[in-house]
Amino acid sequence: MDELELLKKDWQKEDKSYPKLSYNEIYNMILRKSSSIVKWIFIISILEFAFWLFMSFGLKASGFNLELEGIETDFGFIAISIFSYMVLAYFFYRFYMNYKTINTTDNAKILMENILRTRRTVKQYVFFNLVVLVIGVAYMMPYAIKSDENSRALLESATANGELFKYYAGIAIVTIIGLVIAISILLLFYWLIYGILLKRLNRNYFELKKLEV
Repeated sequence: MDELELLKKDWQKEDKSYPKLSYNEIYNMILRKSSSIVKWIFIISILEFAFWLFMSFGLKASGFNLELEGIETDFGFIAISIFSYMVLAYFFYRFYMNYKTINTTDNAKILMENILRTRRTVKQYVFFNLVVLVIGVAYMMPYAIKSDENSRALLESATANGELFKYYAGIAIVTIIGLVIAISILLLFYWLIYGILLKRLNRNYFELKKLEV
């Protein structure tokens, strides 16, 4: 049981020896908790972006990108990268503005609306990351096949034997399985991190609804 629940129980007790909390005191406590949660959502999203950026530079330094011939100069890849960074910048801006807005809210109804808006932004952020993952993998697969010697040998063999469809079907199945595993891991990560924060934010939202009744 958290601090708010303990104080609420004290507030509701009839025993005069316990301090009574006013509506504004409980509201301000919910406000501080909501502000802290949204601040952490913003911080974690920045840390997550920094981690993936570090991983990208790490792969580049290891020579992995060099194996994908022409990928860094491909117009489509550049366009996807620029679009992704622009959308991520938008989400970071939204997370920051959600924090600033909640931090300065002085009305319970507006605070509830801001909590709902934050929940919506987080869900859109998670959905966007998963979509970009799928699009990125699908776009990079031809480069991976072309750059890998074993893949090229299998492609040539399949072409010679008239089993081109079977070859691409196998590639598609392996790719889909890999994506399912990667998406499952990401969803677990998002559920553990953002899900817990959103659950606390939801709790604050329902506490506000009780106060408004």
